[in-house]
Amino acid sequence: MTTATATMPAATERRPANPAAKAVRAVPTLTKRRLQLSLQSPRAVLVPLAAPVLFALVIAPALANAVAPGPGRTAYMTFIALSTAGLLIPMNCLFSGLGVIVDRQQGAMRELMVAPIRRSSIVFGNLVAAVILTAFQVVVLVVASDLRGANYTFGVRTLWFVGAALVFSILMYGLAEILTVRMPSPVEYMGAVPAMAIIPFFLAGSLFPITAMPAWLAAVAKVLPVTQALALFRYGITGPAGVSALHNIWGLHDATTMALLSMAVLVLYALVFVNGAIRLFTKAGTS
Repeated sequence: MTTATATMPAATERRPANPAAKAVRAVPTLTKRRLQLSLQSPRAVLVPLAAPVLFALVIAPALANAVAPGPGRTAYMTFIALSTAGLLIPMNCLFSGLGVIVDRQQGAMRELMVAPIRRSSIVFGNLVAAVILTAFQVVVLVVASDLRGANYTFGVRTLWFVGAALVFSILMYGLAEILTVRMPSPVEYMGAVPAMAIIPFFLAGSLFPITAMPAWLAAVAKVLPVTQALALFRYGITGPAGVSALHNIWGLHDATTMALLSMAVLVLYALVFVNGAIRLFTKAGTS
């Protein structure tokens, strides 16, 4: 007599979702949310554009007429108009950080902090939104100043400008997120904005080459990320004249080598700031 034994199929094991993939999928939704909060009305769209348009159409030409009238006017106007990106990017990223503080105190940030998503996803979502808004301002600045008479040279080297603007925006927003944790009061946060954005701008060779400053101050300027960014901006879209900005920092003869060094400095700053922002934000969310 034989006994038939039925073999039940083994239950299919469900693999746990990859936390990293889950975090990445959350970023677009969080980015869309931050953009909606930042652009709630037509005024919220138009007001940020006032600064780049004002600089490109009024301030840069006026400074060029006052400082370098005559044959050098166009060159100096181009110099000043492009320098404006070194102020617009930090200011826009830092003001985005202010929005995070308001969202944490009055918005839905507290609910997000207890949602089943990684805290880093919130940081990256806010970062991508800030980069998109900043890129929009920079494009308006370049187009408006070009129409006003700035002398830009677009080509393969323009990628240096694009890359530097992207990395500089990322590192400045990383700094903004760090400040939102260290200075959770809007009043205290706004008090730190001039020290983080405006003072470095004036030391970074924005209105004049850094070689015009005392040697010790020029040495300080060389370690500022905005100095490296401005040098790459000029190298990317102002033709051969932009090489001098890199030479003032590194003192080398090969332009590509100097550009790579400046980009490496920006990437290092970005890694440090973004990693610090994620660590502090996560720690603040779990405490």
